Amino acid sequence: MPDLPDITPFRRRLDELDAQMADPNLFTDPRRAATVSRDQQRMARLVGNYDQVLRLREQIAEARALLRDPQSDPDLRELAEMELPENEEKVAELEREVLIGMIPPEPTDSRNTLLEIRAGAGGDEAALFAGELFRAYSRFADTQGWNVQPMSSSDAERGGMKEVIALITGDEVYRQLKFESGVHRVQRVPVTEANGRIHTSTVTVAVMPEAEEVDVHIDPQELEISVSRASGPGGQGVNTTDSAVQILHKPTGMIVQCADERSQIKNKARAMTVLRARLLKLKEEEERAKYAAQRRGQIGTGDRSERIRTYNFPQSRVTDHRIGLTLHSLPQVMEGEFEPLVNALLQEDMALKLAALSDAGPTPAWKTS
Repeated sequence: MPDLPDITPFRRRLDELDAQMADPNLFTDPRRAATVSRDQQRMARLVGNYDQVLRLREQIAEARALLRDPQSDPDLRELAEMELPENEEKVAELEREVLIGMIPPEPTDSRNTLLEIRAGAGGDEAALFAGELFRAYSRFADTQGWNVQPMSSSDAERGGMKEVIALITGDEVYRQLKFESGVHRVQRVPVTEANGRIHTSTVTVAVMPEAEEVDVHIDPQELEISVSRASGPGGQGVNTTDSAVQILHKPTGMIVQCADERSQIKNKARAMTVLRARLLKLKEEEERAKYAAQRRGQIGTGDRSERIRTYNFPQSRVTDHRIGLTLHSLPQVMEGEFEPLVNALLQEDMALKLAALSDAGPTPAWKTS
């Protein structure tokens, strides 16, 4: 049986949460009360499972001692022999649940998400695939009951999209989409290819949790905001008013543009939402890079320069290069059936976190901010 990390910090945390739940003042802030209640239930479940593991281990040890003793009562030996496999299976399952419960939840997992898709190498073909990939993610969002709100987009002349930014709202959006960041490669015969040759194109995807004011501090003095006439489709009103907004964040050089709305105020608000999300993503990537050096492995950095997946149309094949998963169901994936990919990535992430927790010893980072 594996040694479990020390439960003491978790018991201490449960005592703190119990005390907070007993304070009537807590419920004057419903949002805070919901968070504390959720944490208290999670911690109580963890401590309860740990205590059950200890009881089952004692029962297993007694059963094994009974079976080794030739002088023991035959009826008791028969009962111990029957119960031992069931208890061993049950304790193994509970030990895994305890380890999973000790993994600190990522606070951004429950956040709404900014999805950015940009055509990369491949010209018209890359733009076409960018549009198809956005459609596939939108269909996946529909199956999850999420809402997709386009924030900014730029159509390509021959179809598809040069880039698109959308806000996806719903339950645990970032948790399920966070591993989609990176380079998505497509291999297929373009419609314009007369000789039937397979071309390779790329699309870059960035997935960012929606940032809150407390996550990222933006000094207004560090922003350069300019407005201009919106261009492209959208009607006469869009093209005759200074509604398009561009924001330059001077310290990082990040530029965000938004022109989809007729209102300059709405475009500025949307641009600030995107900027905050990008800055939070940058902050997370810097922290992840430091942490990655200490980890035995990781699914990916979340960097949009990392090639993560190939969509091979001639062979109807999708391959995720980070976990070596290949699916021969490309048409279904392009219709929004991302569940097999998403679930496999989440399982791999969980396995890596469990391995890291086992290596970490008795001092887990259990307390959430």
